[in-house]
Amino acid sequence: MNQILVTKKLYITPELKRKKKIYKFDFIISVFLVCILTSLYIYAEYDRNKSEAVSQDILEEMNQTLANTSVDTTVADDDVLMVVLDGTEEDISSADSKVKVDITQVNSQAQKETTPSGYQYKKIAVINIPKIGVNYAILQGETGSAEETDALLKISPVKYHGHEPNEVGNFCIVAHNYRNTKFFSKVPTLVVGDTVDLTDLTGRKITYQVYDKYTVDPSDTSCTTQLTGGKKEVTLITCTDDSKQRVVVKCKEVK
Repeated sequence: MNQILVTKKLYITPELKRKKKIYKFDFIISVFLVCILTSLYIYAEYDRNKSEAVSQDILEEMNQTLANTSVDTTVADDDVLMVVLDGTEEDISSADSKVKVDITQVNSQAQKETTPSGYQYKKIAVINIPKIGVNYAILQGETGSAEETDALLKISPVKYHGHEPNEVGNFCIVAHNYRNTKFFSKVPTLVVGDTVDLTDLTGRKITYQVYDKYTVDPSDTSCTTQLTGGKKEVTLITCTDDSKQRVVVKCKEVK
């Protein structure tokens, strides 16, 4: 049986032309937006890698400072250390040259540095979290303003609140979550029992253990309370992956 193929003639109407133009315009816009978003992502990643490089330079400088600091831990007062800077005991003429140095005094004498944007800061401690590969210097701004903190957060974790590092009280540290392996991105993965090492400017290292983790609204600062019952604590603060809330990790000194 013969089959008759019938093709239906397609008429290009003004309406069809209009739709075609719209589809073409939408396609061009979509490609343009994809290019823009890709460029922004690449730039953001470049900026983060640059910030990481700066933070590691700061850490190296901090480690060199600590390498030139010796600590006599055989002191009766846990809050006052015997410190010798830039030398050995042979370089000191007598035992009387070893002066008891309060950690607050040491931090106050720390060298001030300046960010490219003009904000001054000091390096006051080093935080190390072996489980997630965190190893950074902790910075303290001169004024504590929001603008200053934002500038410092781009290059390293920052002291947010509290007394001096490794002193009685709650030492609060804040850093960015870039949803990769940099800064505090992996802090939300910490669990109870994980450890955090904090080394202050005297070279004293104290290990803290995670005992709680929770999320709060950005306006909730209750985690910064200094009511620790006379104990030494560290609080780590960063954003959730969607940046809508804050992840709080509470740690206490391991005795």
